Amino acid sequence: MLVLPQQEDPRLVPVLSADRVWTGVTTTDDGRVFVSFPSADRPGLQVAEAMPGGRLVPYPDGGWNQAREDHDPIGAFVCANGLRAGPDGRLWIVDAGAPGIGLPAVAGGARLIVIDLGTDTVARIFDLGAVLRETSYLDDVRFNGKIAYITDAGAPGLIVLDLTTGQARRVLDGHPSTIDRRTMHADGQVLRGQGGSELRVHADQLEVSPDGRYLYFQPASGPLARIETRWLDDPSVPDDTLAERVEEWLDTPTTGGTAIDAAGTIYLSDVERRRILTITPDRQVDTLLADPRLIWGDAMWIDASGHLWIPAAQLNRTPGLAAGARSVDYPVWIYKLKIDAGPPANDHT
Repeated sequence: MLVLPQQEDPRLVPVLSADRVWTGVTTTDDGRVFVSFPSADRPGLQVAEAMPGGRLVPYPDGGWNQAREDHDPIGAFVCANGLRAGPDGRLWIVDAGAPGIGLPAVAGGARLIVIDLGTDTVARIFDLGAVLRETSYLDDVRFNGKIAYITDAGAPGLIVLDLTTGQARRVLDGHPSTIDRRTMHADGQVLRGQGGSELRVHADQLEVSPDGRYLYFQPASGPLARIETRWLDDPSVPDDTLAERVEEWLDTPTTGGTAIDAAGTIYLSDVERRRILTITPDRQVDTLLADPRLIWGDAMWIDASGHLWIPAAQLNRTPGLAAGARSVDYPVWIYKLKIDAGPPANDHT
């Protein structure tokens, strides 16, 4: 029988609250905080800057956050599914390109959007339409020099994007390491889509090792795999060869989000048991924290002062993961935890 944590851990400090489900948070060295809402519970604001006092301001402006019934992507997000301050000091936003997992992709919607934080304006848009599948739902991004890696949670695969040329390639398309092959659980319950069938979230979490050698990635149900980035980055490597280079690295539970620190330790949100696990480079797994407030810890973030930020998104209580039922307990919180470890320089400063 699954036993969930009952006692709150005083190390877990509430930072921000909202009346909608948010799944992402990122910070800058000068103290700015940005959050993302994937419209899991209802349409509305998608990207905001959290101001002192907790006030949320649409970012980069109200136009980009328009809720359009036709999901027209021109000048507006379709579904801002991930965001992070990059190593270049700009804000990078993943637009999933579809209003939800399992829903048709919107033409021109799947993008990596780059915002100059000095001017608060869009600096560049990488159109990823050429590497999509019919059921694609782009999920998250990580950096390794002039390369960005993006997961596709709707149509299993990875996207390798050359940030200099803008050329994108689809790799490990339908490879077992990118496919959600196992039943997903949160709080002891099987996760089911709107229609009641078991939910499948394919390639989702990903992290680059601090030395840039490995990309770790997994479907939301686990397990965690890795591959040397030299194989991913070389467009001349045949698909069959690339597939052979994937290593199934560690069995993991259903996961909401991950982060990696400068020592290469991966922080993983175990949504089955409301806890955060740490995984060292030699695959030692420990429980860092278990707390009843961590209802679906999602995309985590390590800031420069050694704090791990954790959105407790409650996604398992939204209709898309709970067979159409809705039981989110508002407000939805973001917490932070002092870990005395900083981020790797190849990811962000």
